[in-house]
Amino acid sequence: MRTKLLLLAALVAALLAQPVLAEPKQRETQAPETTLEGRAIYPAELRGQGSLPAPDPFPDQPVGGYSALLDAKGADTYLAMPDNGYGSKANSSDFILRVDRVQVDYETAKGGSGEGEVLGSVRLRDPDEKVPFPIVDENGSGQRLLTGSDFDPESMRVARDGTWWFGDEFGPFLLHTDTTGRVLEAPIPLPGVKAPEDPTRPEQPVNLRSSSGFEGMAISKDGKYLYPSLERSLNGEDIRKHYIYQFDPAAGEYTDERWTYRADLPVPPEQEHIIGDMTALDGNRLLVIERDFLQGERAQFEKVFVVDLRREDSEGFLVKREVVDLLNIRDPGLISLPGRPGDYGLGDPFEFPYVTTESVLPIGGQRLAIVNDNNFGGVGGRNPSLPDYTDFIVVRAEGLRGDV
Repeated sequence: MRTKLLLLAALVAALLAQPVLAEPKQRETQAPETTLEGRAIYPAELRGQGSLPAPDPFPDQPVGGYSALLDAKGADTYLAMPDNGYGSKANSSDFILRVDRVQVDYETAKGGSGEGEVLGSVRLRDPDEKVPFPIVDENGSGQRLLTGSDFDPESMRVARDGTWWFGDEFGPFLLHTDTTGRVLEAPIPLPGVKAPEDPTRPEQPVNLRSSSGFEGMAISKDGKYLYPSLERSLNGEDIRKHYIYQFDPAAGEYTDERWTYRADLPVPPEQEHIIGDMTALDGNRLLVIERDFLQGERAQFEKVFVVDLRREDSEGFLVKREVVDLLNIRDPGLISLPGRPGDYGLGDPFEFPYVTTESVLPIGGQRLAIVNDNNFGGVGGRNPSLPDYTDFIVVRAEGLRGDV
């Protein structure tokens, strides 16, 4: 009897140790078939450059996840930008803002290690004191390094002159640097909009919630305009309304153009949909990540839409078309397997069930590169009890290039 009980216990333990394969969820989707073509993982514990001295939350700076992904002119090589680090202004004073150059060796049906490496990093800094308010590293390093308590960059674009523009959530500001990370001018606020973390413009009332600023920012194909977008609605407005602005880098100011993106109506247990990223697909069309605030098995809405800035509906909202359902991706080659014990959403169908999917990059044809921000130290996206890793995927979206 003891032997049978031991065998039964061993069988149960083995079953519990398997990844949780995704079952197709009963949800409405208009996206054509999307197929997983490649996947690579940075482990959650991967460390990069050192942090500024601070007792917590971590002694060494993690590589973490990414909130922006840009082509770096090499095979599967990207500029990848983390946000402010640990999730809030209060706990990110020792997280140095940076841009990584990364190379990813995707696992595909034909092979590949499924790993990657950080080739180098550029730290953001303000040696010329362009930032008009006190920063954390006023005198410590001698370089005036910018930290996650100074700004929360959530988007990044390369201008026609090669300089870098960042969309921040604390102002919200536009931050302009050269390719060495040196701040070139004072942060540029969004006229008429102010977040609680903005230490400037005392005359401007706060009318935007925390962590609701420039989550996505596209740049026109000719590099003439930036299109920063608010993650959430303005205070007191319909929570489905998300404004997209137009900024002229050459003039250094916003134009009078503004568009309105309307998110889908949230369905309980969803409370709200937000913009996770926005990038140009071609001269007039933008890709938009729209997602809920749920993750793992509870995630209900994680999608990519395409909008055309020339097309608005009768109410003045941009017409949108679904092109990817990130919770329903074919993986016929099972390249997402095996996983860690308890991992969710692997196999066929494959799911990308993260609460912070914040980067999408067209890489030619019908293919998109997508990566999550793993909210370093957080759990619950891929696994209910293990830290989320940085998850790079390449998908083929059959309907990507059609008309809106």
